[in-house]
Amino acid sequence: MADYKIAEIGDQTPLQYASTPNMDRLAKLGSMGTAKTVPEGFPPGSDVANLSVLGYDPYLYYTGRSPLEAVSMGVPLGEEDVAFRCNLVTLSDGEDYRQKVMVDYSSDEISNQEAAELMVEVNRRLGSDLFSFYPGVSYRHLMVWRRGLSEFDTTPPHDIPERVISEYLPRGKQSELLLKLMVESSRFLPFHPVNKARMEQGLRPANSIWLWGQGKRPSLPKFADKYHLSGSVISAVDLTKGIGVSAGLEVVQVPGATGNINTNFRGKARAAIDELKKGKDFVYIHVEAPDEAGHRGELHTKVKAIEEIDEKVVGEVLRGLEEFNEFKVMILPDHPTPLSIRTHSAEEVPFLIYDRTNPRDNAVTGFDEDSARASGLSFTRGHELMDYFLFR
Repeated sequence: MADYKIAEIGDQTPLQYASTPNMDRLAKLGSMGTAKTVPEGFPPGSDVANLSVLGYDPYLYYTGRSPLEAVSMGVPLGEEDVAFRCNLVTLSDGEDYRQKVMVDYSSDEISNQEAAELMVEVNRRLGSDLFSFYPGVSYRHLMVWRRGLSEFDTTPPHDIPERVISEYLPRGKQSELLLKLMVESSRFLPFHPVNKARMEQGLRPANSIWLWGQGKRPSLPKFADKYHLSGSVISAVDLTKGIGVSAGLEVVQVPGATGNINTNFRGKARAAIDELKKGKDFVYIHVEAPDEAGHRGELHTKVKAIEEIDEKVVGEVLRGLEEFNEFKVMILPDHPTPLSIRTHSAEEVPFLIYDRTNPRDNAVTGFDEDSARASGLSFTRGHELMDYFLFR
């Protein structure tokens, strides 16, 4: 959700420009600040940032992105197994794979059903005793290398839109095995019936796999042991759900949760309230839509996503919490995804905390990056924010 100022909308950020009456009201009644959720030396990914937001120090607990997704998908990992994110991407045409261009990291946000058919074919053709492929959500899938290697330099495909891929292919000892899988996939995926049908509809084909984000099985202390609170996590993406599972949080499945602008915003909020009514102490709601819009460079989609979150998530949660005498709410991005660079950045993010039992009267206009920085409250160790939220 966090971003840079944009001339097209009056030198404001999307968060400043969007209509967010619910978050703005909480800002006036609560407290704001900033938190650095991506420590120095770490890639500014959702894996690192969400670990921080949930109170886990990435220096101690980060093992890679894909193992967390494997946990969510129920894919078992042995101690020597390495998990990789396996995107279905759209590359440009051409004989030389290395000279192709990354056209779309999401293959036009391919549907779950279409992607599952393609991943079955990928596993049929490329699967072996060493490599296994598993379908996930939309373009986000998984490969496991049994007793594999993890010391590679790999690049998230959303970091390289419209760039020639040669400089960003896997590098490291035996990286030729990974590259061979990617190249082989590009030889049969374009001719699959799913892709032929997509092209007839004017949609981009998922014409290659892209391997990145590797790591080994994670081990997190349980959230209940750490904070003595029971909890649940609500998200459309396997990464966040995997962190929740690893932390011992209950994963709540919400029908229609997609990870993009067409997600079931209100359903996530209502599911959170249901969890609290069932006796849970804590619920973590993750909404991916502003991040996807940032990666795609779609300003107005990002503004709309922020407004949808304000109305259908924050507003719905607040209405549901009216029957509770005591509660706290914290709102923040996990990391910025600026539209100008179309990928993640590592700057501090703004946060907002509202405590019903301790309302304030702040002279602020609303919740945004500038107001949060002006507060003077800053957590340079982002994983300490959760302790502040829960126990201050």
